[in-house]
Amino acid sequence: MLTKQDLCSMALLKLGEQPLTSLAADTAAAKLARTLCDITLDSLLSWHPWRFAMDTLFIERNSDGDLIIPENVLRIIKCPGHICGNKIITNMNTAKILAITRVAPEQFPSYFTSVAATKLAMEFCIPLTGNQQMFRTLVSLYESELQSAKFIDSTMDNNNKMNDFSLINVRF
Repeated sequence: MLTKQDLCSMALLKLGEQPLTSLAADTAAAKLARTLCDITLDSLLSWHPWRFAMDTLFIERNSDGDLIIPENVLRIIKCPGHICGNKIITNMNTAKILAITRVAPEQFPSYFTSVAATKLAMEFCIPLTGNQQMFRTLVSLYESELQSAKFIDSTMDNNNKMNDFSLINVRF
């Protein structure tokens, strides 16, 4: 089972550093991991509509009458009404939203794990090594891995096929 510590260790190995023994350690690498890991992973998840991070949520009004967006939602793809801060403004009592949600590292598919580790390595590179050339190499690797991961994610089977659509059937 993949953990944040595992991801950060993979990133450090890409930099030629030692893996983490603990996220709570008092080392520069552990401090960077504690500071940058969550925000980096959240950003990476929210930048693209990854299928493994998509979820349909039903949000009901709370006791104050508000539709509050859950904290694990990183980005809303579809929503009835308008978003204002952490609320959905609509006259409906329940809002069905399609959202990108925070996903734990143990749920990352392998194609995303590699991208996440490389992105973390980029974030750790300058503070830990100060090596600009290594940073540029990591950026190139990240862009390549990201493109591949997006392709894999986008070509995964989607059960929303149009099996019985009359306009398509007429053409054949």
